[in-house]
Amino acid sequence: MIRSELQTGPKRTQFRRQINREPSPLLAGAVLYGSIIIASWLPTFFVTASMPLLPPFGYLLLVAWRLMRPGTLPSWVGFPLGAFDDLVSGQPFGSAILLWSLTMLIFEWIEARFPWRGFLQDWMASAIAAGSYVILSIAVSGATLSLPLLVASTPQLLLSMALYPIIAAMVALLDRFRLIRIREVR
Repeated sequence: MIRSELQTGPKRTQFRRQINREPSPLLAGAVLYGSIIIASWLPTFFVTASMPLLPPFGYLLLVAWRLMRPGTLPSWVGFPLGAFDDLVSGQPFGSAILLWSLTMLIFEWIEARFPWRGFLQDWMASAIAAGSYVILSIAVSGATLSLPLLVASTPQLLLSMALYPIIAAMVALLDRFRLIRIREVR
């Protein structure tokens, strides 16, 4: 007599793959914070110019992680990650600390008031945050705000606002990698 799978249940090999597997806390934290640190460092490798042309990738990744996975980053994380960004970006020390910390606090406030959002609302929030960050970074840097300076920063501003879908896709892939189930040894 041939037994069907309905009578015996699913094959045991499917369950063996799931037993004794959990996401690694070390891998989860390393991918989360490491991706933001590497993204902060990334623009320094490509272009050396008097005016930054590339968007602030570290800030964009911080915003994307915060919008896509609200519970993963604590509110105080803007301070240490902003300090690292200040060290590698060339901005006056404390500018990214202030702006990243304010961003995290504002997103906490928004999350408490509007817990349900869609992709377009996240993109709009990211665009507002990125645009504000670029303009406030120029203001905090000590440069005199003038029309030629604002015109020169327009490509960086527009690219920062438009890159959210690509950054969100990268964060989704990193999050999937971050939560890979690895064998747990006790």
